[in-house]
Amino acid sequence: MRTLRALVVAALLCLLPVLPAHAADLTYDFEDGTAQGWGPRGDGVTVTVTPDAARTGSGGLAVSGRTATWHGASITGPFVRGVGYTVTAYARLVAGQPASTVAMTVQRTPTGGETTYERVAAATVTDGEWVRLSGSYLFTAESSDVQLYVESSDATSRYLLDDIVLSPLGDPTREPITSDFEDGTAQDWSPRAAAVLENGATAHAGTRGLTVTGRSASWDGPALNVLGRMAKGDKYALSAWVRLGPDTASGRLGLSIERRTGGTPSYERVVAPKDVPAGEWVQLSGTYTLAYDVEFLSLYIESETGTFPFHLDDFTLTYVEPKPVQTDIPSVKDKVPFTMGSALTRPDTLGVHGELLARHFNGATPGNELKWDATEPREGEFTFTDGDYLVDFATGHGMTVRGHTLAWHSQTPDWVFEGATKEVLLQRLERHVRTLVTRYKGRIAVWDVVNEVVDENQPDGLRRSKWYEIAGLDFIRTAFRVAHEADPDAKLFINDYNTEFPRKREALYKLVQQLKSEGVPIHGVGHQLHLNIEHPAAAEVEATIERFATLGLDQQVTELDVSIYTDFVSTYDTIPPELLVQQGHRYKELFDVFRRQAARLSSVTVWGESDDVSWLRSWPITRLNAPLLFDDDLQAKPAYWGVVDPAELAPLVRELEAPAAAVKVDGKRDLEWDLLPDAPLARVGDVSAGFQARSSSAGLYVLAEVTDPVVNADDRVTFTVDGRTRALGRTSPGVRRTATGYRAEALLPTGADVQVTVHDRGSRTSWTGTVTPIPAVKRTTAPHRATSPVLDGAVDRLWSGVPEIRTGTWIQGTSGATAKVRALWSGSTLYVLAQVTDPALSESSANPWEQDSVEIFVDPGNGKTKGYEDDDGQYRVSFTGRVTVGGTFDAVGVKDNVRAAAVAVPGGYVVEAAVAMPTVTLGEGVLAGFDVQVNDATGAARTSAVTWNDATGRSYLDTSHWGVVLLGR
Repeated sequence: MRTLRALVVAALLCLLPVLPAHAADLTYDFEDGTAQGWGPRGDGVTVTVTPDAARTGSGGLAVSGRTATWHGASITGPFVRGVGYTVTAYARLVAGQPASTVAMTVQRTPTGGETTYERVAAATVTDGEWVRLSGSYLFTAESSDVQLYVESSDATSRYLLDDIVLSPLGDPTREPITSDFEDGTAQDWSPRAAAVLENGATAHAGTRGLTVTGRSASWDGPALNVLGRMAKGDKYALSAWVRLGPDTASGRLGLSIERRTGGTPSYERVVAPKDVPAGEWVQLSGTYTLAYDVEFLSLYIESETGTFPFHLDDFTLTYVEPKPVQTDIPSVKDKVPFTMGSALTRPDTLGVHGELLARHFNGATPGNELKWDATEPREGEFTFTDGDYLVDFATGHGMTVRGHTLAWHSQTPDWVFEGATKEVLLQRLERHVRTLVTRYKGRIAVWDVVNEVVDENQPDGLRRSKWYEIAGLDFIRTAFRVAHEADPDAKLFINDYNTEFPRKREALYKLVQQLKSEGVPIHGVGHQLHLNIEHPAAAEVEATIERFATLGLDQQVTELDVSIYTDFVSTYDTIPPELLVQQGHRYKELFDVFRRQAARLSSVTVWGESDDVSWLRSWPITRLNAPLLFDDDLQAKPAYWGVVDPAELAPLVRELEAPAAAVKVDGKRDLEWDLLPDAPLARVGDVSAGFQARSSSAGLYVLAEVTDPVVNADDRVTFTVDGRTRALGRTSPGVRRTATGYRAEALLPTGADVQVTVHDRGSRTSWTGTVTPIPAVKRTTAPHRATSPVLDGAVDRLWSGVPEIRTGTWIQGTSGATAKVRALWSGSTLYVLAQVTDPALSESSANPWEQDSVEIFVDPGNGKTKGYEDDDGQYRVSFTGRVTVGGTFDAVGVKDNVRAAAVAVPGGYVVEAAVAMPTVTLGEGVLAGFDVQVNDATGAARTSAVTWNDATGRSYLDTSHWGVVLLGR
């Protein structure tokens, strides 16, 4: 692709006049006493060289006699077509003239077209000092009557000009752009609408910056013309520093691009709006690849909402020299027994990105270009420019194309649902589906017909989208029927996320089973698999594939990526190398599953070819993420080697905590082991295992749960601690047979470096890492009550005899409000009573976690995961009874699970809460993750916080260190 680009450039050079590599600046300083080619523009205008007009030296240009805004001084044809220029000039008004905007503009007439007028630079000019005008200019279309002229917003204003310089650029698309505003000007930035741009003393570095006020809309602000400064297919790094203006407490700012082709504007985000705390400078940084021929290209700073003032400083735009695609490594598509796909957008097909796609992938999924908002933005007005381009690219490179997606609750224009009865909506759906599938018949092999239609939190398992609210299941039936009629050979899929979670898995399974039984032409199930480096277990992914295999349908992994984060708020400035190694091993275990299931799995698609194009750079927050097989420079990562050749991976050294406890070594699984989940060992064939450890003064207790259905004489587990090994066979002391294999327990000498290896008929699977002693996992009992407590904050008789726990683990401060807490259960609900000692109560802060409150953490499945699963909840109750809910990213699955009451009492307050647990069946012996936190506020600040068990301060992100509640009689 680079060679092709070079040929294209060479061809253009043959057609365009080109300046020498080091062409001299065109300078107009008027020191020779002449106008140097400048003359009047407009009747009555006079242009005179005079010492009175000199900024430097002995001569300058005085312009007078103007009677129209476009009147002024002009010069003919100083520009060469195809050559970029930086243009600077200095202007000042004649004494006594009112301030006005003075602008430099180019007039030209393209061959066969209409005369155009293109702004090069503008600034507010007064009679008090010389003001610098600066901008850049490039034109490529053959044109006549090319003029550069200076005009003013005041039709009669008299002004002075001096030191005009046109600096040719060797290759403007390679020249960096820098704006530091230290010269006291706006340095080519201009308002998009009514915004006022002023050079001011608020600076990120140096002494000057740009102040932006008077904005009329969220998109109104400073813009920079970069037409001609970016080449199609090339990648650029953009960075800007922003700060909120005075009296602005909060705001979100981002960096975007406006481009126009054929007069049609399009808008692309380079940096999604991010929080800008008051008083702080925040960097907006990202990369952009121009993927279109354009006639207008501008970048701008905008806010997510509002018109608040802000400051801009230290902007840079820099060409990113691509690294060559590696040609000495295997192609991913050649190393897997299924189609290996990638999501792609138009920029991904250009330059080295296009080379990488063609080399490593034989499947392609347009990420957005076939969705409804892209293909039918207005009723009956279809547009296929981008869709056709991507399908052409993919089929031209021998790739199988997945069409994504025909019906979805997101990215569907509002008009689709406006005034729609069921009949009207289904007619609109049928026309849309038939149009798309017919257009690409024989070229798109697989369609995601409906996307994300399952909501496991609903009684029937179906998402309450507008589609469903108006048409019920018939929109799904219609979409499949029409797609099949339009292309009987296309494979039709239902696609969804979180299918690796049991509740979502079963909800989708029941829907697909029903559709299949009705004769709906559904051919396959798509599993998105947006995962992270720790969760969920690969075994859950395999369980999902095996579950749907019973329906006899094809399956595909459709949107795979592996985030390096286990929560929605953490961020790294630089990703630790050990995380990338861990990610590589994570990809290995996933592709071990995919290879084992290859007979049931026809395709695996990663959601992007390389980290620099991943959606996880901007969702759920803007942060550095690296979820894919190739890095920002398109070089192979450990993730790539995890797929292609795991032998190339560095060894994975894991970490495991060993809570304090003593267990009986008899091969039985004590309750203590159930407080935490087993750490998994990779599956080899039909053999897998889980491992746990407990620390004590007697030594290190270890447990291995082995799944191995076939008994062999050499079956054994070896535990190695600090180099000392203990081997346990199926008949050894401490080993007991289980329904799926065997369980091994042992007490070993205390140590930190541990290896657990399961041997089976010449094969083995291992866990290697460090074990760290920690305090015991706290456990409390919640007895059963046939009658539910009344939620009124009163300690009634139902709470009599219920075990009491106390918060005493300080995560902020060392003293403050504490609570005595009790729990009981009734029906499907856990009830919690917290009696808080806190003599001074406050809800002054706008942030609920900075108010006096009790937080109740409940994990119905006791998963102890590094992030929240979809039924885990953080339920916060303030001393006035105000309830707020956290947990999963939007807490939608748990927000209705809590009811609560709070009553102030002398010396504190009482919280009584009911937490519904609909995702599990409550009964004696059930364990749930559980913790309680008391927040103590003084005024508008939280001054202390204390929990029952979790000492990490991460309870709101991470369930792995909560305590446990055991449901009793």
